[in-house]
Amino acid sequence: MQHQTLYALAGSLNSLFIIVSLYGLWSQLQKIWQRKHDARVGAGKTTDILSLNQFTVSFLAYCAFFVYGYSITPFNHYIVWPRLIASLIALAILYEIDRDRRSLASRHALLACALLLGAGVAGLAFGPTFSDEKRVISQSLIVAVTVLLAQGYAHQIRLIWRSGKTGAVSLKMSQFILAMDISTTFFACVMGLKTGWPLLLACVSATTKLIIMWLFRWEKSSPAAQVKRQALA
Repeated sequence: MQHQTLYALAGSLNSLFIIVSLYGLWSQLQKIWQRKHDARVGAGKTTDILSLNQFTVSFLAYCAFFVYGYSITPFNHYIVWPRLIASLIALAILYEIDRDRRSLASRHALLACALLLGAGVAGLAFGPTFSDEKRVISQSLIVAVTVLLAQGYAHQIRLIWRSGKTGAVSLKMSQFILAMDISTTFFACVMGLKTGWPLLLACVSATTKLIIMWLFRWEKSSPAAQVKRQALA
C-alpha cells in the first residue's frame, strides 16, 4: 500500500512537471510565432539557431515514451497522454521550421515524424493484444532515441557556441523540460529498474538542458560570445 501511494505521488508529480514542460515547448512555439511577426526578422530567420536535428530527435523521444507508456502493463496514463501532447507540439515546431527554411531536410523530417506519430496512435488504437512485442520495440526505440537525442542536443549546443547567440532558442523550454527530466528520473526509481529503467535515460536530456541554460548566461556575459556574433554580422 505504501509503495502504491508513493507510485501515485511520483506519477502525479511527473505528470505535473510534464504539463509544465508542455508550457516550455509551447513557449518555444510562441517565440517562433513572435519572431515571425517581428519586422526585424527576415525570411529564413524566424527559426534562427534552432537545430532541426535536435527538434526531430526530441519529437522521436516524446513519441517513443508515448508508445512505451501504453506498451507496459498496466497502461501508464501518467506517461501516455502528456507525451502525446508533447509530440503534437514538437511536430508543430517542425512544421514552423519547414515553413521558414523550405529545405529538403526539414520537409523530410516533418513528413517522417508525422508518419511515425500516426503509426504510434494506430498502435494504441488497434494493437492492444501485442503488449510484449510492443514493450520490446518501445524499449529498444527509447534506447536508440536517447543516443540520437544526445547528438541532437550536442548539435544545438554547437550551433549556439559557434554563433555566440541563442537566436530563437527558448530558455523557458530548457528550464521546464529540465524539471520534467528530474521528476521523470524520480518516477523511474519508484517504478523499479525492471520496468522503469528506460525513464532513467531522461538524465541525458537533463544534462544537455543544464548546458544550454549555461549558454544563455555565457551569451550575455562572455567577450568570446560577442566576438563570435560580430564575426557573423
